[in-house]
Amino acid sequence: METYIYVALFALFQLCLIVQLYFLIGRYNRLRVFKTNLIEEPVTLPVSVIISARNEAQNLAQFLPSILTQDHPDYEVIVINDCSSDGSDIILMDMKERYSHLKVVTITEHDRFKTGKKFALTLGIKAAAHEHMLFTDADCTPASDQWIRLMVRNFDGKAEIVLGYSPYNRTGGLLNTFVRFETLKTGINFLSSALAGDAYMGVGRNLAYTKSLFFRSKGFATHMHLLSGDDDLFVNQNAAADNVRVEIADESFTYSPAKRTFRAWYRQKKRHSGVGKYYQSKHRRMLTLDAISGFLFYNLLIFSFIFRYEPLLASGLLLLRMAVQYFIYVPIFKKLKARDLLLYLPFLDLFYYFYLNIFGLIGSFAKTKQWK
Repeated sequence: METYIYVALFALFQLCLIVQLYFLIGRYNRLRVFKTNLIEEPVTLPVSVIISARNEAQNLAQFLPSILTQDHPDYEVIVINDCSSDGSDIILMDMKERYSHLKVVTITEHDRFKTGKKFALTLGIKAAAHEHMLFTDADCTPASDQWIRLMVRNFDGKAEIVLGYSPYNRTGGLLNTFVRFETLKTGINFLSSALAGDAYMGVGRNLAYTKSLFFRSKGFATHMHLLSGDDDLFVNQNAAADNVRVEIADESFTYSPAKRTFRAWYRQKKRHSGVGKYYQSKHRRMLTLDAISGFLFYNLLIFSFIFRYEPLLASGLLLLRMAVQYFIYVPIFKKLKARDLLLYLPFLDLFYYFYLNIFGLIGSFAKTKQWK
C-alpha cells in the first residue's frame, strides 16, 4: 500500500479521535458536573401518571402497587387497558377497589380498526384530570416512593418536558451487561444534550410533560403512522432550549427487566431503531457523527496495529481517549448507578460502536407490525 494512503488513513484516525473528544468534553462533561438537589420543600403539584398496557396482567400485579403508593399528596394513576386478553381487566378491577386514585380506560379490539400505543396514550391523556403528566410502562417500578415528587419538582413554570432516567435491572450475563451499557450510553447522550439546550429524545419509561404542550403540538399527529416514537419523536419535535429539564436523582429512576434472550432483544431494538431517521436533521447529523467517528476510530486503530504504521502513537492516542473517558465517565456512571460497568468499559465501548452502525443500517429499512 502506498505511503500516502497510510498517512491519509492515520490522519483520519486522528480526526475521529478529535470528534470523539468533542463529544466527551463538549457534551458529556455537562452531565458529569450536573448536580442533583435534595427536595427542600414539599412538592404538591397535582399529577396524572399514565401507563399504557397491553396484555400486562403479570406486570400490573407486580409493579403497579409501587406506583399507587407514592408519597405524593395529589395524583391519579391512569392505566389504559389496550385490548388485553390476559385477565388484565380483573387485576385492574381488584386494584381499583383498593386504590381510589386509580382510573382505568379500556380499549376493546375492533375487527377493522387496529389500535397502537399512541392511540392508547392519547385516550389516557384526554382522560387526565391534571395539567402535568408523568409517563412510565407497566413493567417499570420506581426506585423509591419519591419518584413523582422528584420528577414534577422540575416544572418550574417554564418547563414543559422533564426527562428522567430508566435503567434496566442487573441480572448478570453478557447480554444483560451490554443492554445495560447501551441504555446507559443512550441516557448519557440524551441527558447531556438536554443540559446543552438541545434535547433530542426522551424515554417513555420515565418522562413527563404538560397536557397543554401535547394538545398545542397536536400530540402524535405527525407520526401516528409509526408504531414507535411516542416518547423520543414527541420530545424531538417539541423540545426547545428553555422548556426541558433533567432529573437524575437516583430515587427518581424507574427500573424494568431487560430482555433475556438475544432474539427478544433484537426484536425490541429493531422495533425502535427505525424512528431515528425521523429526528430533526441536526440531531441525525450529531448522532451519525458520533457513531461513525467511533466506528472508524476503532477500525483505523486495528489497521495501524496490523500494518504496523505508527503503532506506538496510535496506542498513545488510544490511551488519551481512555483517560478522558474515565475522567468523564466515572462520576456519571456513579450518578446513574452503573459503576460496575466501568471495569468492562474498553470492551463494551468497542462493541457499542459496532452495534450502533449495524443497527443504524437496520433502522434505515426497519418496518414493524406490532408495538408489543
